[in-house]
Amino acid sequence: MVSFNREEVEVRLNGKIPWVVKYRPKKVDDVVGQDDAKRSLREWFEQWRKGVPEKKAVLLYGPPGVGKTSLVEALARELKFDVLELNASDYRRKADIERTVGVAARKKPLFKEGLIILMDEVDGLDPKADEGGLEALLEIIKITSNPIVFTANDPWKEHLRPLRDLCLMVEFKELSEGNIVSLLKRICEAENIYCEDEALRRIARRSMGDARAAVNDLQAVADGYGKVTLDLVDAIVKGRDKSLDIWRTLNNIFYADQAWIAKKAVTQSEIDYESLLTWLNDNIPKKYGDLQTLYRAYEALARATVHLSRSKTTGEWGLLSYVFDLMGPGVAFARKKSEEVLKTRYGFPEKVRLAVQLKSVREIREKLAEQLARSILASKSTIKNEVIPYLMVIFRNPSNPVMAARIAIGYRFDNEIIKFLAGPNADNVVKTVEKIRRAKPEEVKVEKIESRKQPKTIAKEEKTRGEGVGKPKGMGGLDKFIKR
Repeated sequence: MVSFNREEVEVRLNGKIPWVVKYRPKKVDDVVGQDDAKRSLREWFEQWRKGVPEKKAVLLYGPPGVGKTSLVEALARELKFDVLELNASDYRRKADIERTVGVAARKKPLFKEGLIILMDEVDGLDPKADEGGLEALLEIIKITSNPIVFTANDPWKEHLRPLRDLCLMVEFKELSEGNIVSLLKRICEAENIYCEDEALRRIARRSMGDARAAVNDLQAVADGYGKVTLDLVDAIVKGRDKSLDIWRTLNNIFYADQAWIAKKAVTQSEIDYESLLTWLNDNIPKKYGDLQTLYRAYEALARATVHLSRSKTTGEWGLLSYVFDLMGPGVAFARKKSEEVLKTRYGFPEKVRLAVQLKSVREIREKLAEQLARSILASKSTIKNEVIPYLMVIFRNPSNPVMAARIAIGYRFDNEIIKFLAGPNADNVVKTVEKIRRAKPEEVKVEKIESRKQPKTIAKEEKTRGEGVGKPKGMGGLDKFIKR
């Protein structure tokens, strides 16, 4: 294992940290452009500090990479507010939103002036798949004691109308070429890198108003050649493809002949790093056939996973530099120069495939847990771990569908839940449920008694009743249940 002393580690972190992280705005003046948005957002925060906001939430909207999140973080730093940053794609369901946003809406920080709840990509909420999520947010806005900030690329979707009515709308405009050039020039001066003005204008033009993309492109050229010239930009920067998909990302990693190309494929991928790790994990053996190459590739991927986990738990975002290097160049150069990449198709990750297939099953299980939790006054965790497994045993027993049917009727299980619990025995249980519901009360009572008693037991009881014997003395009350 290669080791570094403290000074070497600091040099590596300072030199390798992504510039979009390193040069993230520290104060409001560092955010390029967006003068109107700065003024509106600052006035809104001042209303919160006085305790009389006209709107309890604000919706920041505009294209990606124009500074929506950066401005909120910079303002929070200046006003000494804490920020709880969430992503709507991770907190979609009603229960998740109530557990996170709902709790945070009532909390007060101990050492800061206030708490800002920042929820990114709220336009990603699906009104069908995430039913109840938007309604939960609307209720939280009405009772929140802390400012809530939403961001969206497209806030004009029809299902977001109730949210728009409750929020102050603040528009972020696409950055001009001049705004982005000034930002890139400032970074080049800080990094002491030679750059041509025309080269910076070319990067800005091809970024399509996305400052984050422009900074990534600038770093890609500077890391590879130590300078930024027009010829290099024309050769390397082909324009920001906002719809860069996973197939191109994987191609740019596995077929990269230079380290910066593989690293750029990781940093500019549209999918998150955890998902990219999953895709690489399943496709490495499809592209590499040599065992030593597989070992080196998976070793790099494992280290990337460790660094990514540590960066999240400790907040040391400088570790992301190692993540990018290991996921990109680490995997790309695991193979020898003489070894060719296998001509096989990429496969969809099995983990993702199973998650998609089992999504409906998880939803039914969650629905059943909520239903039973209200009925028997137990936690959903207890229901899932201790009750549902026993119900499955009962419902999947083909010899006694009556018991399963009676439980289903008693707790008002629909056919969807019955099929989840009974599995291959579902048709038998459903038919029994329908039979019991159609039966007369006296027929159900007789069926219940007869189903519990074996023929021999029934005959013995009839004989005992006829002879008037068989009942020991002192067997009254609960004594009759005690075995002797």
